[in-house]
Amino acid sequence: MKANELKITDIRVADIDGLPKHMILVKVYTNDPEIVGYGEVRDASSATYAKMLKSRLVGENPLKVEKLFNRIKQFGGHSRQGGGVSGIEIALFDIIGKFYKVPVYQLLGGQYRDKVRIYCDTDVDGKHTGRDMGKALKKRMEDGFTYLKMDLGIELLYDEPGTLNAPVGMLDDFIKYNAKAISHQSGSIDKSLMFGKNYEIFTIPHYATGIHITEKGLDYLENYVKEVREEIGYEVPLAIDHFGHVAIEDAIRFAKRLEKYNIAWMEDLAPWHQTNHLKKFAENSCVPLCTGEDIYLAENFEGIMQAGVNVVHPDMLTVGGFMEMKKVGALCEKYGVACAIHMAESPIGFMAAVHAAAALKNVLAVEFHSVDHPEWYELVNPIIKLENGFMQVPDAPGLGIESLNEELIEKFRKADADEAWKDTSDWDKEWANDREWS
Repeated sequence: MKANELKITDIRVADIDGLPKHMILVKVYTNDPEIVGYGEVRDASSATYAKMLKSRLVGENPLKVEKLFNRIKQFGGHSRQGGGVSGIEIALFDIIGKFYKVPVYQLLGGQYRDKVRIYCDTDVDGKHTGRDMGKALKKRMEDGFTYLKMDLGIELLYDEPGTLNAPVGMLDDFIKYNAKAISHQSGSIDKSLMFGKNYEIFTIPHYATGIHITEKGLDYLENYVKEVREEIGYEVPLAIDHFGHVAIEDAIRFAKRLEKYNIAWMEDLAPWHQTNHLKKFAENSCVPLCTGEDIYLAENFEGIMQAGVNVVHPDMLTVGGFMEMKKVGALCEKYGVACAIHMAESPIGFMAAVHAAAALKNVLAVEFHSVDHPEWYELVNPIIKLENGFMQVPDAPGLGIESLNEELIEKFRKADADEAWKDTSDWDKEWANDREWS
């Protein structure tokens, strides 16, 4: 088939859950039965973000990726709302690679590296100590990982008297209504968080909770980090995530305590668009600041870089896909900012991140959440194989994924989801006046 004859014929999805996140896989079909593009909508999102794009893409040539991206770009947004546009863009690059029989990284300008460092996100369920977390991280090191991240948040203080200061009833509300937000880090976010009192509490931003950490609370959290470092040593990088919704001043106070523990970064300490808060932290702490997983389009990273963020953390399934990720990389060079790629998705999103990381001039590592879920590695063929904390970049066409494991997709089908790859013809007549100006 000639390049100008290739057409998009269909877009379908499959919702899976339990490895460990809710993941939405995408297939973009073409009139060449041998070429199907694989993409993915961001974790804990909605397949609607991809399906609504179908009528705008069917009949188009998937090789014209920039033209099609500009056609659908307006339908993406920050956080999960970027998932449809991003997932489709990734699938289009997969198609292009398969059609021309080249790996995606080659389409992005070629490799800077032939293997990508993976950093391992680690959780310990329930009430635990720094020793417990340290031992869990030590196990990751024994498995070959050379870059680590742990969750460390104010929920550890909820049942420790005298460690938190808050308006009467606020902590009770957080314990009652926000518990599922805390526990979802090792699984999928619960639908109930999007409704009623749960949503009200879940969406109170850091600066508005009125929660502060006392000196006793800071002592407790510092000792936790001290115990972790005593277990894993000081040579391996260690990042911190999910600190909690407290004012940026409290984050600064804690960061000063952490300076002697060589922390790689503290992550998402304020809503990313509150650049005045990010700037305040950057100007008052020597601990690197990281954010960016919820930012759609590269142009929106410039503000956080100007505010003094040390590490940006774009997600392939929010930022807009490969082309936007390359632009983020260029901004990192302009502002002297490090890049680590956020990734909490299926092997499709993972391989997209690996190809992007291979083609970026500088990148620290790609995030990984699924160490404890062996079936995650088997969702694609060939299966994912990590070696000593690195992923070899495949030279196979496209993303390097030959096929999906349909048996596992069925086994882990989300409880309330349609059957995998169900007909989406209901979306064929979707349309609107998409011009954004008059």
